[in-house]
Amino acid sequence: MNDPAPPLGVYVHWPYCARICPYCDFNVVRARGRTAEEAALVEAILTDLRDQAARMGPRTLVSIYFGGGTPSLLPPDAVGRMVETARTLWPGDGPVEVTLEANPTDVEADRFKAFRDAGVERLSLGAQAFDEADLRFLGREHGPDETLRAIAGAAEVFARLSLDLIYALPGHTPDRWAETLRRAVGLGAEHLSPYQLTIEAGTAFDRAVKRGRFRPVDEDLGARLYDTTQSVLSAEGYTAYEVSNHARGSAARARHNLVYWRGEDYVGVGPGAHGRLTGPDGVRWASAAERSISGYIVAVRDTGTGGAFTAMSAIERAEERVLMGLRTDEGVLSADLDGLELSALPALLTDGLLRNAGDRFVATGEGRMVLDYVTRRLILG
Repeated sequence: MNDPAPPLGVYVHWPYCARICPYCDFNVVRARGRTAEEAALVEAILTDLRDQAARMGPRTLVSIYFGGGTPSLLPPDAVGRMVETARTLWPGDGPVEVTLEANPTDVEADRFKAFRDAGVERLSLGAQAFDEADLRFLGREHGPDETLRAIAGAAEVFARLSLDLIYALPGHTPDRWAETLRRAVGLGAEHLSPYQLTIEAGTAFDRAVKRGRFRPVDEDLGARLYDTTQSVLSAEGYTAYEVSNHARGSAARARHNLVYWRGEDYVGVGPGAHGRLTGPDGVRWASAAERSISGYIVAVRDTGTGGAFTAMSAIERAEERVLMGLRTDEGVLSADLDGLELSALPALLTDGLLRNAGDRFVATGEGRMVLDYVTRRLILG
């Protein structure tokens, strides 16, 4: 009996947004007046999918993820074409998780049923906050009422629902953040992704901080807010299966994100998208698509695919496994660390930042609090 083909995820990057959020450092552009370009991009993405499928052997498709940007601005029929193309290129009998990111504006919420009919069964909704002042600070187009309507509408339409939330905003306290979390829980989402606000270089928030318009929360308050996240959601029956992702039950875990964290293969299409593919000879390839929309379209037209493929060294593979695997409660396989010196491993175990779980190493609760330190020690020794 033949072994099943390795699992594969597909990531589709749709770079257009109605507005650029001040905290965002993703590869995004304003969407207005780009109708012809958007149509050309859809065709380029479809061509790129076909080209990358021809570069690899059989795979078992397990997930398709539409991210961005704001992929809920995509025409639903284009989403349907991409889903159908991916399923045709990598056929299989098993379940395929199809996720679409969306913002809770009324215009997008009205299109939920069309996306479901196009094959989307999991919605990742960028709620971010429920407070009017917090939403204004974050530069969001929606208000609290729109958020609640979108959540209710999504819960009726989609089989699975995830909410994104941002904490450590000016004025946040552990009590206030706990109230936000309990409100999110009460809305019924099986998956919650609370992210601490980080100030990324080159963003509007980065410029605002440099001009003294606001100050990020200090490390102590950030740690207390993180602790609040863990305690509140754990008490409500959510498992922190990854540093910033909490699910009610194993079925609610995001299969696509597990592709990244487990070091499985994934195809990345769309401007600036990244991918990881393993060849039949065991070589791991990293792909990086052209970041500009026009550059991506031209690259696909001229070469069939949108970017370049680079072979990863054994050390690069091991370092990536440390960075990704230790974020999860599954940890990282000992065998995946071959090539690293690991001179700091005994101390990290003794200090209670890592634990040995048989064939793998897992970050403890204390280790997750200082995960950047843990991964740096493992990689650098």
